[in-house]
Amino acid sequence: MEFRHLGSSGLVISEISYGNWITHGSQVEEDAAVACVRAALDEGITTFDTADVYARGRAEEVLGRALKGERRDGIEIFSKVYWPMGEGKNDRGLSRKHIVRGCEESLRRLGTDYLDLYQAHRFDYETPLEETLRAFDDLVRQGKVLYVGVSEWRADEIERAVKIADDMGFDRLVSNQPQYNMLWRVIESAVVPVSEREGMGQIVWSPISQGLLAGKYAPGQAPPAGSRATDEGGGAQTMAKYMDDEELLRRVQRLRSVADEVGLSMAALAVAWVLQNRNVSTAIIGASRPEQVRDNVRASGVILSPDVLERIDEILGDKVQRDPGLTISPERRP
Repeated sequence: MEFRHLGSSGLVISEISYGNWITHGSQVEEDAAVACVRAALDEGITTFDTADVYARGRAEEVLGRALKGERRDGIEIFSKVYWPMGEGKNDRGLSRKHIVRGCEESLRRLGTDYLDLYQAHRFDYETPLEETLRAFDDLVRQGKVLYVGVSEWRADEIERAVKIADDMGFDRLVSNQPQYNMLWRVIESAVVPVSEREGMGQIVWSPISQGLLAGKYAPGQAPPAGSRATDEGGGAQTMAKYMDDEELLRRVQRLRSVADEVGLSMAALAVAWVLQNRNVSTAIIGASRPEQVRDNVRASGVILSPDVLERIDEILGDKVQRDPGLTISPERRP
């Protein structure tokens, strides 16, 4: 396993991290989830990403139990706050009340006394940015949070936050957590340049595009049993736009020859691709089986040649999304 700094901070994290967005507490049984966490640790992963909203808190609980007994200083635990965690009017958003309460509850569920990174899961248009940043800064000063970051923020929102933090003497943001993969490159034109200038690293989610880039979905064929596209809990609906695009599925299948050439699975090739961007501090992988973890970590340390990167671009062509306007937070709290 290779390691990188989280942005320009002093925190060193594994360049492949383990996340439990759609697995722990919902899609897989706890024994399987724990087995995946153990496999991640065995493969040298030290960085684990979760959020309060994942399975309405159950994902944090499962991760906390899976990591119990590990030397706390040897791992990094990330979580997030924003989405609704109850029916109350203040059980959502980035108000001081919700951030402070959310942090306390995440610490309790994870069974730890601090988070290495606490992230604003979306931008909150209903809360003054100064209030949000001061609440985060207070948590840092209390020792409950070591670093703060954001997730799916636009370039102008990041710029505003950095200026306020500088003007008011708050702890600076060190990271952004966006979706990023071969097909979804909307951060490249604006978010990445701003992040590089401000010393922020990307913690990218869905590097395999929720399984699409693993090559498991073939055009004209039903999705394999147990895959994301068959998950009635919401995965099938999310994947429908891909499953209906046979041209996209054909192009993805053409990536198999590239993966074979570099000696990786298609999934590992996809993870390696995002790691070629030096503004990426870590790529989050998810898994329902330990062997998926072991396969994905083969991407660590891989250097793809300019020729390979060019061929990937040629194969995917106009199927790549690049519009920075596709990064969207709700206008009103959900």
